[in-house]
Amino acid sequence: MKKIRKGDEVIVITGKSKGKTGQVLRVVDSEKVLVAGVNVVKKHEKPNPGKGQVGGVVDKTMPIHISNIAIYNPESKKADRVGFKIEDGKKVRILKSTGKLVD
Repeated sequence: MKKIRKGDEVIVITGKSKGKTGQVLRVVDSEKVLVAGVNVVKKHEKPNPGKGQVGGVVDKTMPIHISNIAIYNPESKKADRVGFKIEDGKKVRILKSTGKLVD
């Protein structure tokens, strides 16, 4: 079971986007995730008339390493660590500081 999943509210703890929060859009691979509004770069794209794309400079969200983000705790408004606990025979994720369920 992964500690960070699609749909989780996360906060960036280091890097150029430090302090920004966003929702995980996609888990790219085992070490990188896409977070909405975080690590946005300018990308120069060529026009492609076959696909109906116009060229120019566009904003694109790039993947961020999973070690640079943490689960956002809305109660304390800070980053929090994730732990695991067995409840009713199922493994669930909990916040380390409060012990409440993440899901």
